[in-house]
Amino acid sequence: MNAALLYALVIILVFVNLLLFMLYLSSKRNPYSVVYDEETKSALKRRVTNLKEELEDELVDFDVEEWEKELEESIDEEVKNL
Repeated sequence: MNAALLYALVIILVFVNLLLFMLYLSSKRNPYSVVYDEETKSALKRRVTNLKEELEDELVDFDVEEWEKELEESIDEEVKNL
């Protein structure tokens, strides 16, 4: 009984090690990191910078009090419709 249990444990451990080794080789061949060329990097940086500037401009124009008033009106209308 002990020998059979030990034999099964060894087989399971060998199988797990083989599986882990295959996963390791797979990750070495196909890394998840993406390498961009300089042109793509600069284009992405420009796009992010433009989006950041647009967001900052919108935040400057954003009026919290007006938004709260519109939200309250919207909630009141929804309550009336119920």
